[in-house]
Amino acid sequence: QVQLVESGGGLVQPGGSLGLSCAASGLRISSSAMSWYRQAPGKEREFVARITSIGSTNYADFVKGRFTISKDNAKNTVYLQMNSLKPEDTATYFCRALYGAVVYWGQGTQVIVSS
Repeated sequence: QVQLVESGGGLVQPGGSLGLSCAASGLRISSSAMSWYRQAPGKEREFVARITSIGSTNYADFVKGRFTISKDNAKNTVYLQMNSLKPEDTATYFCRALYGAVVYWGQGTQVIVSS
């Protein structure tokens, strides 16, 4: 059974930083394309960042230079380091795995950027 468990969300002030983690079980992230998506209240879920099985990364334009995706294959965990956070980054952040032809989602972790 595949599980993706996000953690690290919370309340942070504008300009602050937060690190998210996605711990995977039931699949190997070394063989998966792992992504972060987010969904703000009343909006559609949108792509944030992706890291491939070989470690190539790409980002949505609105997070380039501020967010960094990384992974630790030994820990089977993917990370999202978020710096220079803005109020518009407030959303629930979801981890997504593409393993073979199957997509798996985590339950999400909430990030609130507010003073």
